[in-house]
Amino acid sequence: MIGFAKSDIGKARDINQDYYYIPSSDDDLKLFILADGMGGYNGGEVASKLATESVKNYIENNFNQIEHTRDEILKLIKNATEYANMVVFEKSKMQEELQGMGTTLDICFIYNNKIYIGHVGDSRVYRIRGEIIRKLTKDHSYVQQLVEDGKITREEANNHPKKNMLTKALGCTAYVEPDIRARNWEKGDILVMCSDGLTNMVEEKEIYLVVKQNPETAPNKLIELANEAGGYDNITVITII
Repeated sequence: MIGFAKSDIGKARDINQDYYYIPSSDDDLKLFILADGMGGYNGGEVASKLATESVKNYIENNFNQIEHTRDEILKLIKNATEYANMVVFEKSKMQEELQGMGTTLDICFIYNNKIYIGHVGDSRVYRIRGEIIRKLTKDHSYVQQLVEDGKITREEANNHPKKNMLTKALGCTAYVEPDIRARNWEKGDILVMCSDGLTNMVEEKEIYLVVKQNPETAPNKLIELANEAGGYDNITVITII
């Protein structure tokens, strides 16, 4: 299990508010985390880093204290997310310039041929299996809700003026309910974790083609494509093989 990652400021932002973590080759825990921060001045940068480090520390400190069953690991992912939310929320109350900061959060923890996912916000996790790319997370966004309610089509959602309005983010309220799920990991599978700086600029089919061609160089190539398309946001991509 190995991950490849790259983060880029893009062409329009003054600061990169994305943050990620991937394990080294000799780390026991195959834990991958991506966060896309939001907030004035440097609030988003603080929120994304704080959330990522809080999740990492929580899982590392507690994994060996639980039974390694599907339900217990999912509970660990949920608890880690809730802990990170509390840390970010409390930090935002301590400094006036950090008030209102928050972040998306995606966790992929791979153990015993299963992918354990925690998700808040509109960053995404995809799985490529064979010739199919499948989104394993659901955007917590206003536009996604409009699609589910049948008020707009998926095509209309791609260009909706409020496509970046989140309905859920980490650290903005005292409590957050993450989506958690477990999916099977099969030989040959590839995971893609990314912030919306990629998915707002590059279509899923293009992501699939680039990753299938070379998962190791895909983060660099996808960031190039996002910047060529405008680079309106920070862009972070992680591929896992």
